[in-house]
Amino acid sequence: MDDIVKQALAKWPNVPHCYGWLGLDARGNWYMRDDRTQAQGPFPAAKGSMLRHEKLIDFIHRNYDHDDEGQWFFQNGPQRVYVELEAAPFVWRIADDTGGFAVTAHTGQAVEVSGCLLDEEGRLYLAAPIGLGLVHTQDVGLAAEAIDQGLWTPEPVRSADLPQRFGHVLSPAARQPAALSKQ
Repeated sequence: MDDIVKQALAKWPNVPHCYGWLGLDARGNWYMRDDRTQAQGPFPAAKGSMLRHEKLIDFIHRNYDHDDEGQWFFQNGPQRVYVELEAAPFVWRIADDTGGFAVTAHTGQAVEVSGCLLDEEGRLYLAAPIGLGLVHTQDVGLAAEAIDQGLWTPEPVRSADLPQRFGHVLSPAARQPAALSKQ
């Protein structure tokens, strides 16, 4: 977490949390969801505006974390902005790194794979110490090569079972009373 964020938390410890305003899609893109977008429906059916400002995205990545209930958030100064997840807390990018397969989160963190899962729709997930993530669609071919080489063995799963199994919440906003989600 950035030092400036820690300082803001210390200065203003009781700022209300924010729900429904930020979403992470299955390709690792961040979406800002204003009131109008939220009124159109839940994420990802109503995505909002994709964030494109690189410095803002880097700031979100550095301050992306989860609470004890498995709800992922972006700590924006003193305010916790809870994230609506399309598929999982992370989206993995895979690189064929001289015969090995390097896996990096959409946030830039390199990880070691501890599990491989394939859901009923053919989506490939990888488990890592930092959490569960969906393999980016552009990297499924590389993941297939790792599977063919015996590096990863996909376990069949139901996507609906993944949040409970891996301890993450897809929609923190859905868990809140309607009045709180608009804060």
